[in-house]
Amino acid sequence: MSATTFSIENNRTGRGEMSRAKLWHAYLTETKYECLRALRAPAFAIPFLLLPIVLYVLFGVFLAGSMSHGDPTVAKIMFVNWSVFGVMGPGMFGFGMFVASEREQGLVTLKRALPAPRGSYLLAKMIMATLFAAIVMVTLVAAAVGVGRPGLTLGQYIGVGLLDMAGSLPFCAVGLFIGTRASAKSAPAFANLAYLPFMHLGGLFYPLPRSVQPLEFISPAFYLDKLGLLFVGAPSLDQLAVGAAGPSSHVGPTMQVMVLAAVAFTFTALAIRRLARVG
Repeated sequence: MSATTFSIENNRTGRGEMSRAKLWHAYLTETKYECLRALRAPAFAIPFLLLPIVLYVLFGVFLAGSMSHGDPTVAKIMFVNWSVFGVMGPGMFGFGMFVASEREQGLVTLKRALPAPRGSYLLAKMIMATLFAAIVMVTLVAAAVGVGRPGLTLGQYIGVGLLDMAGSLPFCAVGLFIGTRASAKSAPAFANLAYLPFMHLGGLFYPLPRSVQPLEFISPAFYLDKLGLLFVGAPSLDQLAVGAAGPSSHVGPTMQVMVLAAVAFTFTALAIRRLARVG
């Protein structure tokens, strides 16, 4: 009787240890194949990995550099602004298009029926978007060191890179929200309807007119850009246009972080609720 009891308890312990191992394996496997799928999709990978560095070199380095006569302050602003631009797309379109397509194909419903961790599906996509943001930042840093010459230290390059990788999460949340409500065909259009206003209202490319400036607060890119400029000690394009000195900030860095966190939490919660109710 005691031998039988020992055997049962031993098997229970073994199953508990295997379940933890299988849990980690499930998360890692889901993440691995999500990243591979995104990297092997030319229509997704090529634009979001190549466009930021090409546009940064053409407009942020050569055009802005010739107009500012090599002003290092402008070089800093261009690097930070184009870094924000580079990390926006993978999150919004990666979640928006992929989730919408998988919902329409029934893959999301199938995954809910499989014995897989509940969070592995969304976590894999979040890591995929963060990986793309990291690749974008590496290429932009290489271009900045090679031709941009913003005069940043190694710590500032690393800090801006980590900040933008974390800052891609609010855009992931917005993309996820779009993907849970739009069809596969309409998801790119809805993602663009959010992406383009976010990009332009963020003040990434030109100083905003005074009549438009009150609307910049609705863009997460505005807050992420201001955090990056604050970190490198550069003004915004708006401040540069009027000759103001110092980092641009309508609100403090704590409030900027809180707004970005609130955007990420709110849209993620709404999207998860939608997935739980409708799929």
